[in-house]
Amino acid sequence: MTKEMKTNKGQAGFSLIELLIVVAIIGIIAAIAIPNLLASKRAANEGSAVASMRTITSAEATYAATSGNGAYGTLPNLAAQGLVDSVLGGTGGKSGYSFVSTASGTGTAADPWLYLSTASPQAVGGVTATGTRNFASDPTGVIYSGAGSTTPMSAATGTAIGN
Repeated sequence: MTKEMKTNKGQAGFSLIELLIVVAIIGIIAAIAIPNLLASKRAANEGSAVASMRTITSAEATYAATSGNGAYGTLPNLAAQGLVDSVLGGTGGKSGYSFVSTASGTGTAADPWLYLSTASPQAVGGVTATGTRNFASDPTGVIYSGAGSTTPMSAATGTAIGN
C-alpha cells in the first residue's frame, strides 16, 4: 500500500495557468477559423445557386421545345417532366436559396412566351447568411446577379455573371 502512495505522490497534473493558456489558444484559433468557414459556406451556396439557375435555364428551353408547345413552365411543371429534380422543383429551397420560376405570355407577337427564374438567399445578414447575391434568368439564357435580398428579383437585370 505504501508503494502505491509513493507513485501517486510523484505524479503531477496541469496547472490552472497552463489550462487557461490552452483554452485561450483554442479560442483564438476558433475566432479566426469560424468567419472563414462561414464565408466559404456562403460562397458554396452561391455557386450551387448559379449551377441551379443554369439547370433551370436549360430545363425551360427543353420544356418549351417539347411538352410546353412553345410555352415555358413553372418549377413544378419542370419537375413533373423530369427536367429538374424534386428538390429544385419543390417549394422549399436548395443550398440556402429559394427558387421561383414564373411563366407568362400567350405566344402572340404582342405577348410572346416569357419566363423569369430567380434565386434569392433565405437569409442575407449576420452569421446565418446563406448568400449575398440574388440571381435571375430569362429566355435570353443570361444569368444576372444583383444585391442580396430575400425578395426575388423582379427582372433579369443587374450584372451578367461569367460563363
